[in-house]
Amino acid sequence: MQLTVWTYEGPPHIGAMRVATAMEGLHYVLHAPQGDTYADLLFTMIERRAKRPPVTYTTFQARDLGGDTAALFKDVVAAAYERFRPQAMIVGASCTAELIQDDPGGLAKALGLPIPVIPLELPAYQKKENWGASETFYRLVRALSGTPVERAPVDGRRRSCNLLGPTALGFRHRDDLIEIRAILDRLGIAVNVVAPSGATPADLGQLGEADFNIVLYPEIARAAAQFLEKAHGQPFVETVPIGVGATTRFVEAVATLAGVDPAPVLAGAPSRLPWYSRSVDSTYLTGKRVFVFGDATHALAIARVAAHEIGFRLVGLGTYTREFAREVRAEAALHGIEATITDDYLDVEAAIQAAAPELVLGTQMERHVAKRLGIPCAVISAPVHVQDFPARHSPQMGFEGANVLFDTLVHPLMMGLEEHLLGMFRDDPEFHDGAAPSHLGHRPSDGTHAVGRAPAASPLAPAPAPIRIEGEAAIQTASWAPDAEKELKKIPFFVRGKARANAERYARERRLPLITLETLYDAKAHFSR
Repeated sequence: MQLTVWTYEGPPHIGAMRVATAMEGLHYVLHAPQGDTYADLLFTMIERRAKRPPVTYTTFQARDLGGDTAALFKDVVAAAYERFRPQAMIVGASCTAELIQDDPGGLAKALGLPIPVIPLELPAYQKKENWGASETFYRLVRALSGTPVERAPVDGRRRSCNLLGPTALGFRHRDDLIEIRAILDRLGIAVNVVAPSGATPADLGQLGEADFNIVLYPEIARAAAQFLEKAHGQPFVETVPIGVGATTRFVEAVATLAGVDPAPVLAGAPSRLPWYSRSVDSTYLTGKRVFVFGDATHALAIARVAAHEIGFRLVGLGTYTREFAREVRAEAALHGIEATITDDYLDVEAAIQAAAPELVLGTQMERHVAKRLGIPCAVISAPVHVQDFPARHSPQMGFEGANVLFDTLVHPLMMGLEEHLLGMFRDDPEFHDGAAPSHLGHRPSDGTHAVGRAPAASPLAPAPAPIRIEGEAAIQTASWAPDAEKELKKIPFFVRGKARANAERYARERRLPLITLETLYDAKAHFSR
């Protein structure tokens, strides 16, 4: 394990909480020390849920370690059942309680409760949140989906499917569901069960009645879908419908499994993204350098949208979801780049600096990194903060999701262009903040400045000549002369960081303690060769 200020994923029991919180009639008893209840804030504060998660903690303290913590756990499980009367329970241990090795599953089984009790073995020191959510959902489906059922003949009846993957604290999961349901309704396909979100343990027992499954978020639902395919003979669609192209492929794949015609849905798909990509205005975006990082589902989908539907140039692609590293590396190779597979935000920051993108698409961590580097950024993946759970309808999936993505990817660059123009003209004698309207400006005959006009700036003093130094001091970053710093600000914001880094590298290699205007232009000429 590693101590860090930020983390992309919590421990696996947070993933289990996401599944339990999304469902109804399910209760989670977590063997955990006092203090681990911080996880409630993730749902009540960040996701703004109206009720706390259905989780009961044992909250043992240091003095309890000298006693019988196993008995404490059994008492808490029995009390939670009596209080909440759930349809099913899941039990497990947090990363701290895992060290005690009390065997929550065996202890709960010994109580003989009249409901299913599913034990979770979530190795907190080897796995993380998304894996924990996937494992929890898989265990629930395996325990509660029941025996295979004989489905009615397909002729003359409406086909049905299950929607798998949406959880609590999921990035735009609520809104994605609305879009996918609308598409399926237009195709004439019934939705049998949505799980985990909104499902009860009894609903999981009806999963086998559907003709096929749709995996919306592979990190969460792939393992469960593979089990249902093997145990219940249900094929599944795993095309993630993010972007116009992927949504079109998704509709075609679903229509093929259901034996229906996709043409009515695909005809006149309601998205403005293809129109803009063909417009003259889009030429401003063509070839913009973009760095994408997030969970595998969103990183892969957004990278394809950025490269193939908007015309950006992908200069960075990565994920913190190590279980999907192979797919991300394969996608990165198609763009001639090396994937960034890491869960250390400092490594991601270094990769962003090295790639020198003009736009970053990532998590809330990349938002902070990009702000510090002066690069436009948009959030496209969890982990996110409260502003990324909007009250309005804001999906990423489906054709309406493509419209939202269009705004998400384009607006930061457009606002960045405006910011650059403001910065470029801020010091201009006619356009600076203190200048009066041009029709009022004139120079009186006495030689004084016009009323409301700022006096002309005095010429800058000549910059001192570069001084060469030797020894240890040469490895330090050179300082900037005032005229060079002013000239640097004229460079567009999205490449200013790269220009600064190149000039400092040029000065460091030549042991120059001061970067002058001449040094800046020499560095530009050197690195442009």
